Amino acid sequence: MELFMQIMDRIDTFVWGPVMLILLVGTGVFLTVRLGFRTWKNLPYSLRSVLSKEARSRTGTGDISPFASLMTALAATIGTGNIVGVATALVSGGPGALIWMEISAVFGLSSKFAECMLASKYRAANRAGEMLGGPMMTMKKGLPFKKLGAVLAMFFAVFAVMASFGIGNMTQANSISSALNNTFAVPSRVTGIVLAVLVMFILLGGIRRLSKVSSVFVPVMAVFYLMFALIVIFGHITEVPSAFVLMVKCAFSVKSVTGGALGTIVSGMMQSVRWGVARGIFSNEAGMGSAAITAAAAATEDPVRQGYVNMTGTFFDTIIVCTVTGLAICSSGVLGTVDPATGELLTGSALTIAAFQTVLGKFGACIVAVGIALFAFSTILGWEYYGEKSLEYIVKSPVICKVYRVVFACITFVGATQSLDLVWSFSDIANALMAVPNLISLLLLSGVTAEEVKRFQPILEEEKRSRKKKRPRI
Repeated sequence: MELFMQIMDRIDTFVWGPVMLILLVGTGVFLTVRLGFRTWKNLPYSLRSVLSKEARSRTGTGDISPFASLMTALAATIGTGNIVGVATALVSGGPGALIWMEISAVFGLSSKFAECMLASKYRAANRAGEMLGGPMMTMKKGLPFKKLGAVLAMFFAVFAVMASFGIGNMTQANSISSALNNTFAVPSRVTGIVLAVLVMFILLGGIRRLSKVSSVFVPVMAVFYLMFALIVIFGHITEVPSAFVLMVKCAFSVKSVTGGALGTIVSGMMQSVRWGVARGIFSNEAGMGSAAITAAAAATEDPVRQGYVNMTGTFFDTIIVCTVTGLAICSSGVLGTVDPATGELLTGSALTIAAFQTVLGKFGACIVAVGIALFAFSTILGWEYYGEKSLEYIVKSPVICKVYRVVFACITFVGATQSLDLVWSFSDIANALMAVPNLISLLLLSGVTAEEVKRFQPILEEEKRSRKKKRPRI
């Protein structure tokens, strides 16, 4: 068993090595340039669209509103990576890792836009009249090489189903049970039973119940966490400028930086790039194709419009939530702190807890624990939809898909009560193997994406002019 674990760890390290990170970020850079930087220029339009009344209504063909689609995708995206992953990146890559997380997210906007727009364009209705879409349908219907498209689509769907049980379920349930047990002494079995019942109740209601829960749950949990994180930052407001300077210095300094606010951490540019990009992509999932599955369910009359709505998920996830977590840690002075009990550097949730405790005391530990529980629970809900739609593409059986919901809910109990070292490695590998076919299709269909963006631009400009005319004059 130990040998098998070592093999899995090596495979995990390889698939998430420099080649994969370059492919993920490189695709985002290429698409940003190919689209004429319109994803950057139109980000304010995208944010206004998300907050508009139209986004909450179903004005076109689809199962749920554009806003509900985004919230369901964010439910899966905003997870433990926003708390634990950020802390891990800062310890391994130094404060500069946060800058590179944001840089990867800026280019990730284009990847997220492209995959969600294409998913909306190439979706199809199943026998029940519900939307079936995502990278698998994009590959099958959009790629000019039909055999290649069919093979890539099946690979993506299979690995998405595998990932849904691992990174989307068991590992998240384990994070919840660990956080509640360590902070509130809640038995893992109790957590597992409650989680399984809650997940079962929500999932048996289908995408509409799932989207309704996400539309309320995701904004509330995000505001809850951000509120307390900002309190921590304002508690160290005088240290924020120096923390920001240190981030920039570590992010772009060829020489290693050590000492001072870093404690025992040694940080250089290459470390910052590696860990910042890796954890940033792991957090926002731009280029992995997962969010495109929910984008295909949105009721919209134009795929480009939905692409702009869904790309804001990367903005909210990384540029806002991850940045606030990272700034709270860096400004509080706990980065590089050694745990006296173990003699090792504080990392993961322990580091984030230490940062929150500098202002909030013991209550800070409770906030982080609740935050992890809420974020991880939302990830479970979102990933179930990803896995179910991928399974539907493979088997095309409504009965099997409903059985999947029950099995998925039951697996939550297993994840909450068992050790998951092997599952973590397996999940990382499945995630990487999802991304490869999706990135290939994004690159091959970049011309289609560029044409759609160019077609929609006059419509977007007209909407801007109409909005200005409607503004009341003072």
